Amino acid sequence: MSITQLPSPPASDDSLASSFATSYAGVVAFLAVASEGSFAKAGDRLGIGRSAVSRNVQKLEAQLDARLFLRTTRSTSLTREGELFYEHCHPGVERIVQALEEMRELRNGPPRGRLRICSTTCFGRAIVAPLLRGFHEAYPDISLELVLDDHPVNFTMDRIDVAFRDGRMEDSQIVARQLIPMQMLVCASPDYAREHGLPRNVAELGAHRCINLRTASGRIAEWQFKVDGRPCKVMPGAYHTFNCPELVLQAVHAGQGLAQLAAFQVCDALRDGRLVTCLSQDAPDDSGHYLCYLSRKHLPARIRVFVDYMTEQIRALDLDCLDAVPLAQPTN
Repeated sequence: MSITQLPSPPASDDSLASSFATSYAGVVAFLAVASEGSFAKAGDRLGIGRSAVSRNVQKLEAQLDARLFLRTTRSTSLTREGELFYEHCHPGVERIVQALEEMRELRNGPPRGRLRICSTTCFGRAIVAPLLRGFHEAYPDISLELVLDDHPVNFTMDRIDVAFRDGRMEDSQIVARQLIPMQMLVCASPDYAREHGLPRNVAELGAHRCINLRTASGRIAEWQFKVDGRPCKVMPGAYHTFNCPELVLQAVHAGQGLAQLAAFQVCDALRDGRLVTCLSQDAPDDSGHYLCYLSRKHLPARIRVFVDYMTEQIRALDLDCLDAVPLAQPTN
């Protein structure tokens, strides 16, 4: 059996390779000379010598196999081939210049554009969403899209600019700025406390009606504590289980049992007596609520002002429950 090898296409037929081979410096020099009508003036405009401009144009002419300029001692003008080349190149370069100017404006000018924001569902509804109106009033040229999602964030695939997460993200490419502590408090309604009492230690949780949260991954969230200086996780038997933190909170308000909740959910209710808290001596270490974005380098103005605004506004909220709320005494 014989094998016939097909001939390779000639290099001149590969327009893509030819276009890449064309000197970018030569195109820039060509456009400058065409605009200025002089090699010397083109050199002044580009900040290089006349001879460098001439060499770049000559290299370009050799690559194109075409003469682009008619040169005399007194004038420089485009040949017909030069006119055609200029007509094709000039719009593209103008678009590049326009794009560069727009990027500078986005970076240094008044913040504008679109922001896609992601937040965990409960934190987004309770904390992030109420602050967006004030941000829009301060920066009316920035349009906002808020996505509530408890799943892990994929900044690239989901085209997310900024994310609010509970707990630090273990990714060296992500900048995570802590906004406020993430205090976790065991709470109950006053009616539940009067009828069933409150646990005096973590071991007594088993004797109480506990309300659990099923996370976005499908797992039941463990209750976290720090007992005798050591981290401790507990999975109490569930009286009710919900896959929404707000439904867990509603059940606690209704007196249906105990739940471990984030401080931002319950601070107001604890202060005005609608809820009580216990087991503060075994509260876990703070894991933090974080504002996350991809990089500190070349951060667009719209992201920069949003990060600064939300950081300032959220840190100004009074969400430190443990220091401000009197603790309920166990009544067992």
